[in-house]
Formats: sequence, structure tokens, C-alpha cells
Amino acid sequence: MSILLKLVPLSKHQLECLQMTRLLSVYTKQSTMLKNKLHGEAVLGNPSKAVVSSLKRSLKQVQKELNMIEDKLLVLVKEVHQDILTRLKTIPGIGPKTSLMLVVLTDGFDRFTSGSELCSYAGLTPVIRQSGSSVKGRARISKIENQKLRNLLFMCSFNACKYNHACKAIYDRLVAKGKSKKLALIAVCNKLLKQAFAIAKSGLNYDNNYRSTLVKS
Repeated sequence: MSILLKLVPLSKHQLECLQMTRLLSVYTKQSTMLKNKLHGEAVLGNPSKAVVSSLKRSLKQVQKELNMIEDKLLVLVKEVHQDILTRLKTIPGIGPKTSLMLVVLTDGFDRFTSGSELCSYAGLTPVIRQSGSSVKGRARISKIENQKLRNLLFMCSFNACKYNHACKAIYDRLVAKGKSKKLALIAVCNKLLKQAFAIAKSGLNYDNNYRSTLVKS
């Protein structure tokens, strides 16, 4: 899988999108660090006004840059993938930011030939740890490729369990069988990603009440 992805050349458009995504990660980490520092100063008591003012100015600037890059990334993605971006947001549990990142990190889903292939890339294929030839261990998520994509989907899985009928059915069934809630959420992430792939490739919208989950636009 990794070798295949490396052999596919990235377009200038995709390279710029990925650069913006990496910068957003940097700014997000900086924002979190500054917020934690502000909280830490408040907890210590008698915080220096100069220190607090400096931290607040820095945080404001980082958030300004973060919002600016997010806006530019959205415009850039819409130039090529407006249709897919719109249809992904019809999937209950997948919001605007996740839709955007899904399109960017998969290059409009063009770098994959199946939902299962994409799930493997995202590291959402549960594997079983085994000791010897017969004793099975606990299921765990495989550590393959794109952690950012996996993290996004994991955050989406909570809402998907409430509002996405297919995802809720999977979650309830696994929990009822005694599986851990974490493993059930991983299965929901897997389902979400396969739904997104199907929506992107079919040219259809998601229908939460229709058995096939897809309807024509």
C-alpha cells in the first residue's frame, strides 16, 4: 500500500493542500501550548501581567493565522473537489472540517481503489494479537499510515453513533456482544470511511433512511 501511494505523483494542487494541512497542524499545536501555558499561569496564582498579555497576543496571532490558512485551504479544495466536499457532508457524523480533511488527505479519494484499501491506509483495520498458534489476544487497531485521518474519524464516531443509523447499528451490535466500546468505535470509524469512499466514488448523496445508503443527487 505505501509503495503504491508513493509511486503516484502528486499534482501541484495536492502538494499545496498538503503543505497547508501540515502548517495547520503546527498552528494547532502552538495554540494548544499557549492555552495550556495561560491556564498554568492562572493556576500558579499572581500571574505576571506582562507574561499573560504576551501569551494572549501570541495566541491571538496564531489563531488568526490558523483561521486564514483554513479559509485558503477550503477555497483551494473547492476549486477541484466542490462536488465531493458537498456530498460528504450529507453523511451523519461527518462535519465540514472532517469532510475537508478527508478530501485533502485522500486527494479526492483518487489514490484508492476500494474502501477497504483506504481503511488500511488510515489504520482502521482491527487486528488480533496472538500468542503461539492458538491463543488469541485482544483486538487492537493496526498502526498503519495516516494518524491524522484516523484521529479525525475517531472524533466523528461519537456523533455517528447517535445520528448515523448504520454506524449506530454496528456500535450497538458489538457492545451487545461484549466487545469493548473502543473497539466498537473503531468499527464505526471503519464504517464511516467506507461510507465516505462510496459517496465520493458514486456521485450520490447519503440517505440515512435508505437501506442502500445512497440516492441520486
